[in-house]
Amino acid sequence: MTEGRCMKCKKQVEMKDGKEIEMKGGRRAMQGCCPTCGTKVFRILGKKK
Repeated sequence: MTEGRCMKCKKQVEMKDGKEIEMKGGRRAMQGCCPTCGTKVFRILGKKK
């Protein structure tokens, strides 16, 4: 699983149900949920290869 920063808990957490998405400019990102509070967690991975 991938880690991301939960803005509500203000700490680094393991993403629950993480999936890779593509942002507008062609950059990749992971999006999932915080296992503690259920808030969306987001992490930018980098440009698409």
